[in-house]
Amino acid sequence: MIYAMFFLSMLTIVVGLIAVRARFISIKSGQMSIEYLKLMQGQDVPEMVTRTTRCFNNLFEVPVLFYVVCTLYIALGIESFVATVIAWLFAVFRLSQAFIHINCNSVRHRMVVFGLSVLCVLLLWVNLVVVKI
Repeated sequence: MIYAMFFLSMLTIVVGLIAVRARFISIKSGQMSIEYLKLMQGQDVPEMVTRTTRCFNNLFEVPVLFYVVCTLYIALGIESFVATVIAWLFAVFRLSQAFIHINCNSVRHRMVVFGLSVLCVLLLWVNLVVVKI
């Protein structure tokens, strides 16, 4: 389970670096002013900056529930093959969502993998509670 957590953490860092790169490219090309970064408002920004920034922010929303539940499994010493598989599925769905968000940005596809990742977190929590009862 810790490896799935590590994988997701590395995904978050990579997406963050992609977002920073998109900002630098947009500033260098003159598509965006560096002043925009002070308050993140005041001008239209290139779509890639918006996509990468929102994707990065998304990796701090539902994944928080994932990190908490995985940490509980580890702290409570619960070893569950099912939970490990679900944790990896969550990580893969989040990778898929990030890839879709940054590349083609298909809302339909993004919504499907998002829903599947939320389902994984729900299953992790339910499994944890059932195992502890």
